[in-house]
Amino acid sequence: QVQLVESGGGLVQPGGSLRLTCVASGLRFSFYYMNWYRQAPEKEPELVARISITGKTIEYTDSVKGRFTVSRDDAKRTMYLQMNSLKPEDTAVYYCSAEDFWGPGTQVTVSS
Repeated sequence: QVQLVESGGGLVQPGGSLRLTCVASGLRFSFYYMNWYRQAPEKEPELVARISITGKTIEYTDSVKGRFTVSRDDAKRTMYLQMNSLKPEDTAVYYCSAEDFWGPGTQVTVSS
């Protein structure tokens, strides 16, 4: 049974930082591109970051470039999203995914 579990969300002030973690089980983690998506209230899901199998190819949506960093540790079956200089518009539920597999999400709220 495949499971993806996100953690690390919370409430943070503008300009603050959070580090999200996604731990995978039940799949050959090192064989998958891994993605971070987010969905804000009443908005469509948005691909935030994607990291390739080797970790050498990384993509970010324009709004997070220079602020967010995605990484992976295949030995730990874990993907990370370091989020710095957070803005209120980053408020959303953040999900990790691998092809058709999704985690339940973790809420990130940026507010003073």
